[in-house]
Order: sequence, then C-alpha cells, then structure tokens
Amino acid sequence: MSPEEIVDGQLAAYNAGDLEKFLTYYVDDVPVYAFPSGDVLTDRSGPAFRERYRALFAASPDLHAELVSRVVHGRIVIDQENVTGFMGGEVRTAVALYEVGEERIERVWFAV
Repeated sequence: MSPEEIVDGQLAAYNAGDLEKFLTYYVDDVPVYAFPSGDVLTDRSGPAFRERYRALFAASPDLHAELVSRVVHGRIVIDQENVTGFMGGEVRTAVALYEVGEERIERVWFAV
C-alpha cells in the first residue's frame, strides 16, 4: 500500500470507531508528538497508544474526522481534518503529520 492508502485506512477505521483495525495501521511502538514543540503526547509503548484511543472512542461515540486537505510528499502525509463528536464537543480543526514506513505509520505529529 502507498503511504496515502495507509493513512486513508486508519482514517476509515477511526471514523468507524474500530480500535483493533485502527491499530493495525500503526507500528506497535508508535510515538506521537506535539508540533512544533516536539513534546511527547504518547510514549513509545503500544499500551499507551491503545489506551489513548480506546478511551477516546469510548467517550466519543459520534467521533468523525472529515478530510479537508492533504499533502503527500514521499512517505510523509499531512492531513487537515474537521473533527466532530470529539468528547461531545464542537467541530475542531486538526492537523496531523504521519511518517509512513513500508507497511504502517511509524511516527505522528499533531499541530497543537
């Protein structure tokens, strides 16, 4: 799969609230960082990433991300999304930068 197809797959699983499918698109020890600070949002452990999204999906049954724009540059995919249903809140704009390896997402940065 191409980097864009991998990111599309995780977005579809996110929107379906399918945690197990969502996790298949990420390496087990995926780090998640804040951009531009570089602060670690999720450490390099599978359980922390899994728990972050398990809790999010459980608390946000109407969670949905609509892709607004995308830039693909080699193995980097940058998405701008409008997210609804996040913890029951209003529409949020999210920007995510994914570094995609041969088969899965290896690093993520969220603009905060």
